[in-house]
Amino acid sequence: MVGAGAAGAAVAVQLCETAARRGSQLDIFLVDPAPEAGRGTAYSTQDPRHRLNVPAGNMSCYPDDPGHFVRWLCRHGEPGATAADFVPRHRYGSYLADTLGRAIIAAHRTVRVRRLRTRAVGLAWQDGTAAVALADGTTVSTDAVVLATGPHAPGTGWAPDGLRGSERLVADPWAPGALEEILADGCPTDILLVGTGLTAVDVALTADRLGHTVHAVSPSGRLPQAHAVAPPPALAPEPLRGLSLNGLRTAVLRHIGRAVRAHGDWRPGLDGLRPVTAALWASLTSDERAEFIRRDGSLWNNHRHRMPPVTAEAVDRMRRMRRLRLYAGRVTAARTRADGSLAVRLSRTDGGAPHDLSVGWVVNCTGSVPHAVDTADPLWQSLLDSGAAVRGPLGMGVATDDGRLVGTGGRAHLPLWTLGAPRRGELWETTAMPEIRVQAAAVAESLLAHLGVPPAPAPRTRRPPSDLSGYPLHTHAAAASAYRSGVARLLKVKAGTETALRRAVALDPGFGLAHAVLALIGHEFTAGTDVCRSLADAQRSVRERGSDHERSFVDVVSRRVQGTPEEGDAALLRHLARYPGDALALAVAVPTIAFSGVRDLDGTGAADIVERTAAAHSGGWFHTSLLAFLRQEQGRYDEAGQLAERALAVEPASGHAMHALTHVHYECGHHTSGVARIDRWLGSHGRGAAHRAHFSWHAALHELVLGNSDAVHARFIAQLSPTKVSGIRALVDSCSLLWRARVTDSWPGPIPVDEVLRTVPTDALERPVTPFTALHAAVAHLAAGDVPALHRLRGHALGADLVQREVIAPLCEAFSHLVMADWDEAIPGIEQVLPTLRTVGGSAAQREIVEETLLYALVSAGRCEEAATVLTRRLDRRDSAARRLTTREAARL
Repeated sequence: MVGAGAAGAAVAVQLCETAARRGSQLDIFLVDPAPEAGRGTAYSTQDPRHRLNVPAGNMSCYPDDPGHFVRWLCRHGEPGATAADFVPRHRYGSYLADTLGRAIIAAHRTVRVRRLRTRAVGLAWQDGTAAVALADGTTVSTDAVVLATGPHAPGTGWAPDGLRGSERLVADPWAPGALEEILADGCPTDILLVGTGLTAVDVALTADRLGHTVHAVSPSGRLPQAHAVAPPPALAPEPLRGLSLNGLRTAVLRHIGRAVRAHGDWRPGLDGLRPVTAALWASLTSDERAEFIRRDGSLWNNHRHRMPPVTAEAVDRMRRMRRLRLYAGRVTAARTRADGSLAVRLSRTDGGAPHDLSVGWVVNCTGSVPHAVDTADPLWQSLLDSGAAVRGPLGMGVATDDGRLVGTGGRAHLPLWTLGAPRRGELWETTAMPEIRVQAAAVAESLLAHLGVPPAPAPRTRRPPSDLSGYPLHTHAAAASAYRSGVARLLKVKAGTETALRRAVALDPGFGLAHAVLALIGHEFTAGTDVCRSLADAQRSVRERGSDHERSFVDVVSRRVQGTPEEGDAALLRHLARYPGDALALAVAVPTIAFSGVRDLDGTGAADIVERTAAAHSGGWFHTSLLAFLRQEQGRYDEAGQLAERALAVEPASGHAMHALTHVHYECGHHTSGVARIDRWLGSHGRGAAHRAHFSWHAALHELVLGNSDAVHARFIAQLSPTKVSGIRALVDSCSLLWRARVTDSWPGPIPVDEVLRTVPTDALERPVTPFTALHAAVAHLAAGDVPALHRLRGHALGADLVQREVIAPLCEAFSHLVMADWDEAIPGIEQVLPTLRTVGGSAAQREIVEETLLYALVSAGRCEEAATVLTRRLDRRDSAARRLTTREAARL
């Protein structure tokens, strides 16, 4: 890999991950003199004023995971980062270096990467092997070469003789240390920038820090346009193929006009052309391409490659204060004065009188040399001289066959690839990360195929391993064992699932099903996994090797994570119809203590799913545990208790069975025995339970009903406080318990809800994915008395799924009134959602908190008869033991 900047890092990441996924041995040499891989020329700057000119949401180095960079920012010191942010460029360099480093570490079993901090200066081929000559005098022999050299250094052909050899001309502002003398100059002087593009903008911002007056000249005299502060979505164009350049020019202008009429802005129109730009360029003849560059190239670049809004503001401020002055013209003469400064003459594009400037420095900001023959790079020159490479269209870059270099004779016969700027002549737009990441994946795939590393089948074994339900696994025995351990813990509701699954993918990076389950638990439980990355790995892996069953399950996870709730439910039901014995899929479908489950689809609910899959499970303990939970939800408490006890007799660690039994005790009013049974189980077979906090919450509910406030307080401190539980569990269990304690007057003093909320992820509170999480976020904000947070959550809910729009949004509005003690405004909103509350998911005991809140509002408003009516409705749902419980509740209220 010659070059380890953005393009080289992106290819290296793809090679490491793909080779590791396929279990293939690979040696990679990264040849680059830079101290750190990933930064290259563009991202080595440390000036915080130098920002990406592309929003962070478009800068992921993975084509199948566009949000990866934004998530990296959120995990690395910028939790509020969004896809619309324009991030300092050095942060992006850190991202590329970190991503490459992680890929190298993850692939260490099969891939060895060596960094050679020098330059490649020549390349010769012998018997199919490349000998790469390095600047330090050594040679590397390799089977294939990727030239990820980035743009060529800018040329100085524009400079008059009096300037070209001057020590005061900075020929390449991005060369290491190129601007050090200017920045170290203690006496601010005028500086001339030749070129007015994005490079000139960056250099101007750097010079402005020291008080330099900056002059900038180009034939157009135009600075890049600015990005919109709040950009509208891109507007897709009408079909543009088969047009001449004149016809295309007219069609594009018409398309831009549509954008202006639709959005009041030309930018969505230009952004909509990006996916088809390469195809449009390819459709033009050589003469038309040359005419486009001559007539339209400057205008295109000026609008296409835009400044971030904050940069545009800084530049505008410089211009208003006359610290930045623009000229439309060219440098036609220069001479060095006695004091070392430069006298420079600028001709004017409009033919007017020339400008004469006295400047301390001239900085070349004209951009990279577009023509391959003009490069001074010895490696590229040797390739051109030997015929291993030929010039690309119009002499720009080199010719390739989908990235593989075409030599003399018009064919790609050497294992030699390139990407990015060297393909400019073929693609025109090829230097930004959205294009480079796609090219990187394609180059890695092509290179590995050449090396004989096609998509690999699962390791051969005498008998393929299977999962706990008997379905075959496309992996080897060790990874399968780790996977089964993780899924077994998941089905029993025991801790350690994520650890076991991570071991499975470490043992076999191409094990798609393990990646998918990691993504699933990250999505449902807010686990520590990177959901989108794991999902992308799962999708890649099962495309290369995986059974129909594995591909079907990955599709389920993909739709649950990336699609609508309806799409996720439908995919899960299809999967269970084909594979009714899949215990893991059944666990995902039935909302008990683990997953959010499915909602009713065409009259088919979770109970019907369990009934229809019964034959495939033959009365096994897991299926029996789920059936027990559903029976108690149906009010069939005696039957539910018997089923739960039967499952626990076979598998005493079954968290689902114990959970069902806990609900039976609560609904039947068996509070003393119920709390004793929970504590006994937690101290024995449930010692490793994954959701201990939830069982503790159930025990605390019993104690609340028994009127034992001291026990509730002690249990919270010992088992539910921020030192014991955090994340989603803290939101669902700890916050809701505190609110119940508050409304029943069972907590001495103010409830410590703020301390709990500090342990909950911001997304879960502000942008919850599921209605169930959104309900508990609303309760938490209510408990904290945070009206602005309730308003923000309401705004999110109105733009989310149907259940959040119809249930959570009005509930947030009602809770806002409740915080303000506006009881009569709050009560109708709460009553409105009660009939449809079941659609948020979770159990009746969890959803009951809304009814408890209604009782609190009614009693606070002095509407005690209405409160009594609500309590009477509750009596109708419970047996005689529960009636005694509710009578005590009424007395306490």
